[in-house]
Amino acid sequence: MTQIPRLEIRNIVRRFDGQAVVDNVSLSVMPGQVTCLLGPSGCGKSTTLRIIAGVEMQDSGEIYVDGALVCDTRFRIPPEGRSIGLMFQDFALFPHLSVAGNVAFGLKGDKAENRARVEELLAKVNMSRHIDSYPHQLSGGEQQRVALARALAPRPRIMLMDEPFSGLDDRLRDEIRDQTLEVLKSEGAAVLLVTHEPSEAMRMADEIALMRSGKIVQQGAPYNIYNSPVDRSAAAFFSDINVISGKVRGALTDTPFGQFLTPGIADGTEVDIVIRPQHIRIDFDRAGRGPNPTAQDGTPARGVVERARFMGAESLVEFRMDYDGSILRAAVPSVFLPKAGTPLWLMIRRDRCFVFPRR
Repeated sequence: MTQIPRLEIRNIVRRFDGQAVVDNVSLSVMPGQVTCLLGPSGCGKSTTLRIIAGVEMQDSGEIYVDGALVCDTRFRIPPEGRSIGLMFQDFALFPHLSVAGNVAFGLKGDKAENRARVEELLAKVNMSRHIDSYPHQLSGGEQQRVALARALAPRPRIMLMDEPFSGLDDRLRDEIRDQTLEVLKSEGAAVLLVTHEPSEAMRMADEIALMRSGKIVQQGAPYNIYNSPVDRSAAAFFSDINVISGKVRGALTDTPFGQFLTPGIADGTEVDIVIRPQHIRIDFDRAGRGPNPTAQDGTPARGVVERARFMGAESLVEFRMDYDGSILRAAVPSVFLPKAGTPLWLMIRRDRCFVFPRR
């Protein structure tokens, strides 16, 4: 039996001054699934979220909850009738209400049942001891936990979260993210999280929808999005990249590391071969001995160290390549800080390279 998406949006368009800020966006989120709408500032993420919540109206397109239409351009269920929880980056707690009062604010019905629900959620977010405290008495991380409990209190079928962790201290952020994810999973709501941080999306999402200039350009599991980017910009959004440029001749492209197979691309097409710094290997065994054309990773190429920086878990070394004077960066685990001017041979993981026609 096919499961119906908890949330589905179809062909949503929103224009401001004639320009499409949200441009034909479609996605679905299953019950219990966390989907991250990921992209740079100004790409239309938050506008999409506000349209789903019902606080902004689309110009065209439809929104469904559990298969039932909640909004198109003629029919509209108001925000309070959509069973959607909202959590924003400023938390928006009521300063005059206690923690218990904030969490209970959206609840209706029996007072004893409401109190039990408040206590249940505060226990889940480890805030039981602050039940009678007020927002000004709490840290940022504690306020975030209360805001999460308040949003979940009415048992929404869908939870919308707009950059909810951006105001937290870096040291707290990972802990709060993990705890939030655990609570959300236990409640079973479908979650749509807006973020501009790839690491946050990778850490929290079952599925990522990568957004750019109002459009979703790629959608899938974090592993697939990271390892099979749709274009150069998608690859660069998740990490630093090196770009080796060339021109296709007979389904081959010349590079410092020998010829690359580029089948299916017309002769004369300029291409970018993209490789991440962690997939460039420094061949210490070959230092000073020259290239070995039978090496499994292809032809080694010589570069001269421009600079090296220790980044904590790894060292980042920049090389100027003998082949064409271009700069390539290699990430080396632990501490490796060769002096500027040191020549070294480099190898690349061809199975970790991406080839894109240049735009």
